[in-house]
Amino acid sequence: MTDQTSAQPFAHLGAPNSGLYRDVLRAFAKAKERFIVHLRPEDVAAELRRESDEQLTQALDKLVEWGNLRADADTGRVTSVEDFHRKRFLYQLTAAGQAAEQAIAFYEEAIGRRGALQSVALADIGDQLEALSALAEEADPDPVKVHLLLLSIAERFSSLADNAQAFMASLRRAIDFSDGDVDGFIAYKERLIDYINRFIADLANSGARIATLLDEVESRGHERLLRLAARREAADAVPEGADAAEARDRAEVAALETWCNRWRGLRDWFVSGGAGRQSQARLLRQAAVTAIKQLIDTVGLLNERRSGRSDRSADFRTLARWFAEAPDEEALHRLWRAAFGLTSARHLTVTPQTLAAWEEEAAPGMPWAQAPPVRISPQLRRTGSYERRGKPNRVQDRSQARRLLAEHAEREAAETAAARARLRTAGPTLLSDLNVLDPKAFRLFLGLLGDALAARRPGETEVKTLTADGSMEVRLSLVPGGGQARIRTEDGTLTGPEHVIEITDLTGAP
Repeated sequence: MTDQTSAQPFAHLGAPNSGLYRDVLRAFAKAKERFIVHLRPEDVAAELRRESDEQLTQALDKLVEWGNLRADADTGRVTSVEDFHRKRFLYQLTAAGQAAEQAIAFYEEAIGRRGALQSVALADIGDQLEALSALAEEADPDPVKVHLLLLSIAERFSSLADNAQAFMASLRRAIDFSDGDVDGFIAYKERLIDYINRFIADLANSGARIATLLDEVESRGHERLLRLAARREAADAVPEGADAAEARDRAEVAALETWCNRWRGLRDWFVSGGAGRQSQARLLRQAAVTAIKQLIDTVGLLNERRSGRSDRSADFRTLARWFAEAPDEEALHRLWRAAFGLTSARHLTVTPQTLAAWEEEAAPGMPWAQAPPVRISPQLRRTGSYERRGKPNRVQDRSQARRLLAEHAEREAAETAAARARLRTAGPTLLSDLNVLDPKAFRLFLGLLGDALAARRPGETEVKTLTADGSMEVRLSLVPGGGQARIRTEDGTLTGPEHVIEITDLTGAP
């Protein structure tokens, strides 16, 4: 028999073949619920609906070794000397094994618990507080009624708080799913939102009533009621004896502290305090509203996936295919600049030479090996960091650099305004009728055209959109049977389906 002080009743959870160990122990636990204490190996096999083989015998022996079971010699069926010498045992759960089963059952119940939003509990708490308020008005309230009411309030409140916490946790798990039955989730979402909406309304109404009743009970002396309940509990907890009075007083103080703590928790749950502290009921309402928004967003995302609209991953896969299908290196450069728009970084230290280098950027077709180099400190390249030792540099006068940057920004703004003016149309115009565009206006036109095409949904032929900065409005309509439109520019010829385009400058510039 295993020494209970060295028992390891949880060792079977991490052992190989743990499923069989759990089935065997559940069989013993169910037998104990039927007031059956001892089980033979064939009884365990019948419970598990399997053969009583060597594997089951070894599992029972290991559970005895770990201290979950106790094995006693089975002498009740001995009819001969051979039977006496043969290994026959009766098995039963030990105290450690029983405690381990209760702990595992409690853990599995807590983890698998979905919880509920109990509107009925809110009504019960309100009714019990109303009865408690009536008792508080009496000069000599009945301690039994007070104690039973407080116990009932504490029980209902504890159930309400625990179930609300479990429900919100299970709701987050439901929202965070990635795959599954989409139609079933959407149908479940509709019922769940209605359920949460009803609870939010009940919580707002009942919560206000409970907060009012709490203030009412406190104004009539709630501490007197809590002391009556504590005195009644202390009378049962303390045995009679020479020091019974002193022990009863200590027990009453401890019970009163417990009841005061419960009352404070009840008040914090329904009544907001000072310094911006919100009640738990209000926080629960906010969490429920947030959960509804998340549910709606999740359903919207699922509908987008089902409708076939592209997402970011699909865009990147398409871009990768374009890179793979590019005919030459010049096309790769153009695609890179169009997709990512990455150019050299501009620093505060600007010189006329830097400005000249900006104006003479490398051509898109230039190989990277022949592009102008970026010069860095040898120490930075060798160590990955650069720290200049010695006396710090004097503060530099950067007014000229800021002036150069301001002039450059003004020039860019003027060029952009001129490009907008050249792109502005007097009315609906065919793409093929657009005049020859300079490079600046053509780049702006490509951006406008891209925004319009991106805003057009599948199956639509017309679209109206604004640029990201809200400075221009674009209307684009497909011309059925219009053929191909060609727009000639200094950078090349743009070819695509014929459209009617109308570009409006919203900045009010002449």
